[in-house]
Amino acid sequence: MLSRRKLRFRLIVSFALFGFGLSALFAFAALNIRSRVEDQLVNSSLMDDAKYANHFAQEHPDAPGPGSRLLTGTTKSDRTLYKLPLSWQNLANDNGVHDIIEQGEDGKRHHYKLAVYREKGIISFVRYDVTREELGKQQLLISVIGAVFLFGLLSLVLGLWLSRKVLKPVSELAARLRDFRKAGKAEPLAPHFADDEVGELALALDEYAARLTAMVERDREFNSDVSHELRTPLAVIASTTELLQGSPDLTDKLRERLKRIERSSRQATELIEALLLLSRAERRGPTRGETTEVAKVAADVIESQRPQMRDKPLDIELTVNEAVSVNAPASVLSVALTNLIGNAIKYTLEGMVRVEIGSGRIEVIDTGPGIKPEDAERLFQRGVRGEGAGGSGAGLGLAIVRRLCDLYGWQVSMRPRSGANGAIASLVFEPA
Repeated sequence: MLSRRKLRFRLIVSFALFGFGLSALFAFAALNIRSRVEDQLVNSSLMDDAKYANHFAQEHPDAPGPGSRLLTGTTKSDRTLYKLPLSWQNLANDNGVHDIIEQGEDGKRHHYKLAVYREKGIISFVRYDVTREELGKQQLLISVIGAVFLFGLLSLVLGLWLSRKVLKPVSELAARLRDFRKAGKAEPLAPHFADDEVGELALALDEYAARLTAMVERDREFNSDVSHELRTPLAVIASTTELLQGSPDLTDKLRERLKRIERSSRQATELIEALLLLSRAERRGPTRGETTEVAKVAADVIESQRPQMRDKPLDIELTVNEAVSVNAPASVLSVALTNLIGNAIKYTLEGMVRVEIGSGRIEVIDTGPGIKPEDAERLFQRGVRGEGAGGSGAGLGLAIVRRLCDLYGWQVSMRPRSGANGAIASLVFEPA
């Protein structure tokens, strides 16, 4: 999942974490190096003093052991070794520096380093109390931890300041884009920014806005041309049909054919209005306060689709369980129902097509071959036709219905009938 944090917040956190991590790493390395170097120096000094004490004892057997400014030395032979602590006796034959923790005279535990050097029967022991050094190390560790947190805080403050400076051009670009969106008029962005990455982004946005504006203008011009060029001949057909229907010498057969021409002309006009609505740039589905009775539109669509039944043993009926109204133009609803009812009639060879209205929805139930559950959603894709489809259809009808429903917040679906052949097309409307 993509992060929803602001860019400035992520930049500040990254800078603060980088400063804190770098300070902590440097402090850890410094403490580790200091501890290692100090331990090596102390061990080396202890061994030098132990060798010196041993050699001095060899050259001056009757003289007291030599002292040291920093170290306390004790030199013993094998004959007097029993007088020393047991832990020392166990290390008599092991030359080197050893770490020993003993109970001190003050009752506290003390950490010592014991250097042991044996040569020519003389054993030199040099002891060094490192307890105070460990206390110093603890104080140094506390100081370093405080310094790390201080540098982390300074990194956070510096990140706040730098993020404001670095992101200022980006914030200004976003502010100008918001202003353009509110004003509804785009102005060139590139002249307001330097020739850097933000300037290149502003220039790219200007070029994209220019192409988009040109495309919108072409779309508007196309809509206007289509609206004029197609509606004019349809209006001529409708007016001519109306005049012909007024002739007194028409036979019933000719009058029925003129009514079919009139219905087809009206359907073509409604389809043009719906398609133009879908092609608008804003695509918000304006209602202009229009309220449409679903039952009336359904009845008109059923009458217009009856000629498709031809001689098929097929009945079609309309059942209105509850009056339903929608806030949408009648042309939009007519196009949607024409596709749903027309498909039901086309795929049903015999039986019945029932249209039921109620509970904020309309359902078209047929007794055709039905559909597979896994194909129900795929039928609303462009170019997809149901199995056994005849004729020269392009498979666009249900795709247009889905686009119209998305525009007005309706829900359209297909499903097979349970326990019988056929399919059910359901159109659920948004509450009026």
